[in-house]
Amino acid sequence: MHEQTWHGPRSVERRRRGGRRGAVAAAAAMTIALLTAGAPAPASASAAAAPRPDSVQQGLNALVRDGQPAALASVADREGRTRTYTAGVGDLATGAKVPRDGQVRIGSNTKTFTAVVVLQLVGEGRIALDAKVDTYLPGLVRGKGIDGRRITVRQLLQHTSGIPEYGARISDEEMRDRYFEPRDLVDIALKDKAEFAPGEKWGYSNTNYVLAGLIVQKVTGRPLAEEMDRRVMQRLGLRHTYFPAPGDKTIREPHPKGYARSSAGSTPRDFTEVDPSAGWAAGQLISTNSDLNRFFTALLDGRLLPAAQLAQMRTTVPVGDTGSHYGLGLMSRQLSCGGVYWGHGGDLVGYETRGGVTDDGRAVNVAVTSIPPDEAGMKGVQKVVDTAFCR
Repeated sequence: MHEQTWHGPRSVERRRRGGRRGAVAAAAAMTIALLTAGAPAPASASAAAAPRPDSVQQGLNALVRDGQPAALASVADREGRTRTYTAGVGDLATGAKVPRDGQVRIGSNTKTFTAVVVLQLVGEGRIALDAKVDTYLPGLVRGKGIDGRRITVRQLLQHTSGIPEYGARISDEEMRDRYFEPRDLVDIALKDKAEFAPGEKWGYSNTNYVLAGLIVQKVTGRPLAEEMDRRVMQRLGLRHTYFPAPGDKTIREPHPKGYARSSAGSTPRDFTEVDPSAGWAAGQLISTNSDLNRFFTALLDGRLLPAAQLAQMRTTVPVGDTGSHYGLGLMSRQLSCGGVYWGHGGDLVGYETRGGVTDDGRAVNVAVTSIPPDEAGMKGVQKVVDTAFCR
């Protein structure tokens, strides 16, 4: 089962130059169809007029053939016109249709939202990027080779702090039912020694963003979820994006079910309803592909941050030898057709999302309803994103 839908243009603050040749081709194809309706055409003419298969739809279909229960995508051109796609089934037990642009758990895309709030507070003079973590959370960050008096806010946002990851100590089953306070997550991480000295290299750790969220709460005196909603979701009109309240294991709006697999070919287990508190500032949000496209487009357009803070966000360090680079809660990835796109991506048991936006205003986001169990599966999702940008 699959579906494509084309939506009309939405208003954007900055009209971008250029347009997609695909839109012109589509209009031409429609004109030909209207002119020839009712008159039989020679076989050769019919073959010439037949539309080519959509490469994004083909990519999603391939993900389903390779074992994904469902795959969804939202692709926006420079003018903001959006096409949505679905493949697979939304419920393996019933075979229900995949909801168009359905809500999913967006995992670590949450980090970009958290980074935006921190950088807004930097712009307001309430947080300093190069201040030490102890400035805001005195005495909290202490462990084997770990000292909040030596780690900066910038290093938290850029994953160059050396603070260890807590996620490896939390199983999927534990995440399904247990509520974690943010301080619980920090305590779990501090049981391990530092990965490296602050600033020495890059190393991804969800703990960095839990600490960033705690800094937001300390500085504002308000819950992170409230600050994020006021400063980002309400500001951009992201009506399908929200931070689940404590104890809320559900997904509010139409959504495909999410599944967990222990290995390729294993039986998928329903993990749609989980307590997402183990993600918190690093991964708790629920959204849609289209809302993520709006968010990243607005961010790169300068609608969320002053120019100075957006420039800091886009100042990157290499992510190993992958060709990707990491800024402050924002990643750049190479495209096969040249150039890069900016985004993040995220996993939370049951769902994976990948995508972003180019500097010329194209936006793509792809979601699947099971975290790929191997490298080939992960590359498959990335390939669909690349295809959507490069076709």
